[in-house]
Amino acid sequence: MTDKIVVLSTVETAEQARALALLLIERRLAGCVNIVSGVTSVYSWKGATEQTGEFLVIIKTSRELFAELRSVVESAHPYELPELIALPIEDGSERYLGWLAGGLKSREDAR
Repeated sequence: MTDKIVVLSTVETAEQARALALLLIERRLAGCVNIVSGVTSVYSWKGATEQTGEFLVIIKTSRELFAELRSVVESAHPYELPELIALPIEDGSERYLGWLAGGLKSREDAR
């Protein structure tokens, strides 16, 4: 298992997705963010079944940065209750994972 994770979130518009992606990349809390359009979410919210078109934001980061990433996403996110789910990256291309790590904030950067 690696120390890298994939974090999933959704937003309502492409502009919101791009703004969130840029914020995370600029703060070096994500090495890469994918934005997937055309997602339909079906969910229960405040006693009603909802169906909404959304943009899926796929964030690649590390476990070490998740708490800070969560705080930034929750404060910048337009939803009352943003989706924020972290999944482990079990394994992957060493070259890709090395590249990903190079784009992330390190402990030295935090000082």
